[in-house]
Amino acid sequence: MSYFKVDSIKFEGPQSKNPLAFKHYNKEEVIAGKKMKDHLRFAMSYWHTLTANGSDPFGVGTYVRPWDGLEGMELAKERAKAGFELMQVLGMDYYCFHDIDVAPEGETLQDTFDNLDEMVDCLEKLQKETGIKLLWATSNMFSHPRFVHGAATSCNADVFAYCAAKVKKMLEVAKRLGAENYVFWGGREGYETLLNTDMGLELDNLARFFKMAVDYAKEIGFTGQFLIEPKPKEPTKHQYDFDAATVLAFLRKYDLDKYFKMNIEANHATLAGHTFHHELNTCRINDALGSIDANQGDMLLGWDTDQFPTNVYDSTLAMYEVLKNGGIAPGGLNFDSKLRRGSFELDDLLYGYIAGMDNFAKGLRAAAKLVEDKALDEYVEKRYRSYSEGIGKDIVDGKVGFAELSEYALGHDQIVNESGHQELLETILNDYIYNS
Repeated sequence: MSYFKVDSIKFEGPQSKNPLAFKHYNKEEVIAGKKMKDHLRFAMSYWHTLTANGSDPFGVGTYVRPWDGLEGMELAKERAKAGFELMQVLGMDYYCFHDIDVAPEGETLQDTFDNLDEMVDCLEKLQKETGIKLLWATSNMFSHPRFVHGAATSCNADVFAYCAAKVKKMLEVAKRLGAENYVFWGGREGYETLLNTDMGLELDNLARFFKMAVDYAKEIGFTGQFLIEPKPKEPTKHQYDFDAATVLAFLRKYDLDKYFKMNIEANHATLAGHTFHHELNTCRINDALGSIDANQGDMLLGWDTDQFPTNVYDSTLAMYEVLKNGGIAPGGLNFDSKLRRGSFELDDLLYGYIAGMDNFAKGLRAAAKLVEDKALDEYVEKRYRSYSEGIGKDIVDGKVGFAELSEYALGHDQIVNESGHQELLETILNDYIYNS
């Protein structure tokens, strides 16, 4: 059965008016020494794309899908077929999933694992048939009521053990399916009130859990990259993985930074009060940029709306950081994006993915030109040139302390600053976006 009315989405260029064509994403085109598809490494999010139904806190699902009415394993297998067809139509090489995205939970944990094993057989077959690969896998440890107090940070040790079993199983699945990464999203790893919370114990336990995951990955020979995905709030009031800087501090405290990088989501960045650019830059300069969840939030709303990304300004700066990072592999750009509740037809999935893929392709073009021309670098270098000579170089080289600096300042107390030229730089950035 074919679910979509086209066999493939073609690149037709920016002048095309065809809604089922790429205007900017030309996957085989070489930019900055690599094919566009290798810079971007796009991935389908299994949960938003195949299992979401358009429900929200105020209403039931609205999406109309050909597999409506199916249940259990029959439903799971039909969704998998539809997902792989969608990726083929879009020319997308990767996908991502949580354990219960692909297989239904059973009455017992063993039943759940048996369902998962059956679906892994199905996914492995589909991967071999299509050449599509698993960018990353993860385990859902937030939806079921058993996780009401958290997962690895739960006050209930039985929950900690249950989560360990789930991650153990998913690491085995990740290895079998050739996952290039494994993601830990905190879910309910946080607290609602400190009145009943031992934060120190919870963070210690989270570190213990991560160390166990590292040890088991080594034991079974899983060599994929481990990723933590920061998020500041939702579903708990305070998440322990609030933002990139918070995660870095946690990893360094527990000597885990050599094992983990970060999966940065655009909408999570804005919920933390940062820009997407800020979080990516923070990771890059700390050698912690691992992968990206590509979406955007509504700046008028204070929650995680997970919209398909259409902001070219953001995508340009994101790809600028990726290029400065030397690329994103083995990570990629996973569309952790869902359709709006009113976009309920199946073909809306194509429109959403085309919009997001074109947006990042346009951003890549502009970013590559910015890097090639060093259009921003020269202004940054000029702004900090006082640290490349004289007293500034002595500071950087560690040759002076407060005594020497005080003596210097007494003789150089007539300070002259230069403009940062922010508006000029924003104009330059806009010019590259318009003309690339």
